[in-house]
Amino acid sequence: MVDLLVIGDANPDVIVGPLSEPLAFGQHEQLVDTGALTLGGSGAITACGAARLGLSVAIAARVGDDAAGRFVRESLAERGVDTGALLVDDAPTPLTVIVTRDGDRAMLTSGSWPSFAVSPELLASSRHVHVSSYFLLAAMAEVLPGLLARARRHGATTSLDTNDDPSGNWDVGPLLAEVDYLLPNANEAMRLAGATSVRDAASVLAARGPLVAVKNGAAGALCHSGGTLLHSKGITVSAVDSVGAGDSFDAGFIAAKLRGLPDQRALDVATVCGALSTLSAGGTTSQPTWADAMSYVEENQA
Repeated sequence: MVDLLVIGDANPDVIVGPLSEPLAFGQHEQLVDTGALTLGGSGAITACGAARLGLSVAIAARVGDDAAGRFVRESLAERGVDTGALLVDDAPTPLTVIVTRDGDRAMLTSGSWPSFAVSPELLASSRHVHVSSYFLLAAMAEVLPGLLARARRHGATTSLDTNDDPSGNWDVGPLLAEVDYLLPNANEAMRLAGATSVRDAASVLAARGPLVAVKNGAAGALCHSGGTLLHSKGITVSAVDSVGAGDSFDAGFIAAKLRGLPDQRALDVATVCGALSTLSAGGTTSQPTWADAMSYVEENQA
């Protein structure tokens, strides 16, 4: 039995910044203070965060048979994630370059995510199935609802973090009908719902079926649960790098629910996990253990 199966993206991130001025072309070289090569991809970061929190985790994703792909496989394995379901093929591994500036970031991603198989046995043996970066998995859009439906028939719960939509369409088709927890950030929630406020977006999306937990940056997070709007203010930290914070939030929420915690406590755990992940560069280097996360949750509620 596997606690968590993540279906999504896995790739190296090259993070540079912060820029003090706009990105310049014309072969002008700009100097920044920091640069890091780290494990990236929403799916990979979520998987690592959940493993760090004590869950048994497998990931189904696609990488190339190249140096970047080997880096991804080794980085996942080092963090305790089962990579047996990774598709390895001859196409290049996707790469993401992240440029930070004034607390924001721009992301350039290369590569493709073809459809890949997820074994029925792995689905049947997973307590929870999470889909990351839905809009990068366009080749799997038709099969994902069926995969989640099959997992739910075996008793699993499911979740979705769409991340950004490069096409700007924001259409998840019939997938929400098979999702127990929808985990967008504030901008994603508003785009998915066609709403102009985070609260309205959470309400609209919850009416379509799933529990909706929305990451809202420094304002914490909110959750639309059974008609009740919950809020978590999170914790204040001296953030170094926010890359992957939302994915660590996802890991915390999933881990808390699998431990049987109520929605409010799961939201508190998730916001703490997201905040603590920002304490160093890259999405995985500062992800907390379960004991670390709960210590901050309990201290914050004292």
